Amino acid sequence: MKKFIRTAVDLGKNYFQFHGLEGEGGTAISRKLKRSKVLEFYSRIESCRIGMEACGSAHYWARELIAMGHEVVLIPPAYIKPYVKRGKNDVVDAAAICEAMSRPGMRFVPVKSADQQAVLMLHKTRELLVKQRTMSVNALRGHLAEFGVVAAKGIGRVDELIALAQADAKLPQVAKSAVGCLTQHLEGLDQSIEALEDDIARAHGQNPTSRLLDAIPGIGTLIASAVAASVPDPGVFRSGRDFAAWLGLTPRQNSSGGKDKLGAITKQGNRYIRKMLVVGATSVLRVAGKRKGALADWINALRARKPERVVAVALANKLARICWAIMTSGESFRTDTYLKA
Repeated sequence: MKKFIRTAVDLGKNYFQFHGLEGEGGTAISRKLKRSKVLEFYSRIESCRIGMEACGSAHYWARELIAMGHEVVLIPPAYIKPYVKRGKNDVVDAAAICEAMSRPGMRFVPVKSADQQAVLMLHKTRELLVKQRTMSVNALRGHLAEFGVVAAKGIGRVDELIALAQADAKLPQVAKSAVGCLTQHLEGLDQSIEALEDDIARAHGQNPTSRLLDAIPGIGTLIASAVAASVPDPGVFRSGRDFAAWLGLTPRQNSSGGKDKLGAITKQGNRYIRKMLVVGATSVLRVAGKRKGALADWINALRARKPERVVAVALANKLARICWAIMTSGESFRTDTYLKA
């Protein structure tokens, strides 16, 4: 059997690019593989370390190759870019992956299980449908405003808007037909979103980590489920700050010459979880004045000197750190830090 010290695969749709090294400083072997031949090729070589970009289908191929006895590491594409030589093609990309995976300080993405990806698929599908519902409501409001039919803002006032349109005798019948079409579409979206949330709740109930996170203030079923599915191994983060930085909730640095300059949050990393954490933190701020404990005291002291939105983001950062601490330690949330006054 062929032996390599490390190999890299540049993933594609139908053709993959293989790059392997038999020894340090030795000649590299480069080969194009059909999608159907990848597993067969790796079954004919000894177990080795395989590097891939953390992109579409990477987790699937990682699971398949790990099952064959290989060690697979996934690298964020941004960390591979510095190792790309002149030009841009699959051969160069595969060589860059092979070089990047050899660096001692390289960071890797934990391989997600099929169940974790399935839960994340529920979250992404729900997010898509919520966006479509928002678009449909905005379209309905815009169209009816042209005929002088308006209602108060908010998704909860859409039924009132539809009722006004149906009762308006001046509204042309053709316009009412369009309203009926959008109404049916909104009803279908509401039913689909509700069904997805039920599926997420069931998956949440079967995950011990997700149930632990649910006890944190501002972290409900949706956030707990998304965090648990997105972070297979919290140990890849050295601290809670690293986890918050991965979510883009830490200040952007522009420091040099011993002078530290901190700006706004980076907004890098997982946008979905970051957005929900900020929304959850905002809900906590609404009742923080009626709570006592270390967390409540920290929130109230920060509100005394910072604007409300800054406090919300700072609290989202702290909630992310608490999530990391609970995932790594397995402890339950310390309720004495946030109690009703």
